[in-house]
Amino acid sequence: MFEKLPESLGNVVGYKATGTLSDADYKKLIPELDSLINEKGEIGLLLDFEEFDGWSLKAAFDDFRFAFKHHKKVKKFALVGDKKWEEEMAKLAKIFVFADARFFETSKIEDAWEWLKEGSKE
Repeated sequence: MFEKLPESLGNVVGYKATGTLSDADYKKLIPELDSLINEKGEIGLLLDFEEFDGWSLKAAFDDFRFAFKHHKKVKKFALVGDKKWEEEMAKLAKIFVFADARFFETSKIEDAWEWLKEGSKE
């Protein structure tokens, strides 16, 4: 499940991912992100993966499809977590998207928000 984080403001938005993400989770998330991108032009995106357990196959495809469609519209991407594979995933994201992608440990989530908001359009 995705839960929108209260620190989201303007063109900077964040979500906490919990459990195993499903196609239904993405069916709720993607229209919200599409709407924000249409309104703001480009966004900064934070994903908190501290309680994330993985994706269903369909959800992984939904994630890839969103990234392919909007890879030039997500200007900054912050992945927050404490697992080594999450840090590696942030590095991998740099290959597939134009976003400046960075990994932040859970204890540094405030730094992630500040980094995303630097130079953002309100």
